[in-house]
Amino acid sequence: MKRNWIKKIIGGLSFTTALFVFQACYGTPQDFGFDSYVEGTVKSKTTDLPIKGIRVLIYAENAINNHYLYTDEKGYFSLYSERGSDVKLRFDDADADENGLFATKDTILHDVTDKVYLNIYLDTRR
Repeated sequence: MKRNWIKKIIGGLSFTTALFVFQACYGTPQDFGFDSYVEGTVKSKTTDLPIKGIRVLIYAENAINNHYLYTDEKGYFSLYSERGSDVKLRFDDADADENGLFATKDTILHDVTDKVYLNIYLDTRR
C-alpha cells in the first residue's frame, strides 16, 4: 500500500514537472485583451471599381508588431486590432505597375470597439 502511494506521488510530480518544462519552452499567451475586427473594401475614386493588391498596413501606438495584408481581387481586406485604442491604417499601392499608381492614404480610427466596416477610395497619383 505504501508503495502505491509513493508511485502516485512520483507520477504526479513527473506530470507537474513536464507541464512546467512545456510552459518554459513555449510560454504563455501574451494577448489577454479583446480585439476589434476591421474590414472593408478599397476602390478607385474615379472608376468606383475594386482595387486588387493594395497593401493595408495597420499600426497602433503601443504595438509591438505592426502587420499588413493585401486586398483581394474584390478589393476586400479584413484584420484585427486592439480594442479601444487608436488604430492607424495606411493604404498604399505596393505593386504600382499593376494597378495604375494609386496615391497612399492614411486613416485613423478612434476608440474602435467591436467591428468596423470601411469603404476606402483612392485617388490616382499625379
